[in-house]
Amino acid sequence: MFSTDLKVLIVDDMLTMRKIVTKSCRDLGFKNFVEAADGALAWKTLNENPDVGLIISDWNMPNMSGLDFLKRVRADSKFAPLPFVLLTAESELEQVKTAVAAGVDNYIVKPFTPSVLQQKLDQVYQKKNAA
Repeated sequence: MFSTDLKVLIVDDMLTMRKIVTKSCRDLGFKNFVEAADGALAWKTLNENPDVGLIISDWNMPNMSGLDFLKRVRADSKFAPLPFVLLTAESELEQVKTAVAAGVDNYIVKPFTPSVLQQKLDQVYQKKNAA
């Protein structure tokens, strides 16, 4: 499992959803969070917080989508290795394929439970540490 001291960047245009994700992460033991309301603000926040160790981002947002934010993170050598999980209400196979092709580490369909979040984060941790 990831260190609970890891700083988590939570990105969602809905404040309520950011609070739900933060609470779920707190329930898993995480303590350090930064938030952003869209991908463009998330990019700014990430650059201001280079110690972020995990990104959990919504897909559908104004200004810059989670997918576009993911592509921007993967294109930047200093952020490319960051674990990145996309949250979405969409579960269509084509979207999953698009996200995987862009380099997402895992994908969570909303609504989700804390146990699903833990399972997905465990999978990301295993993947990142097996390389």
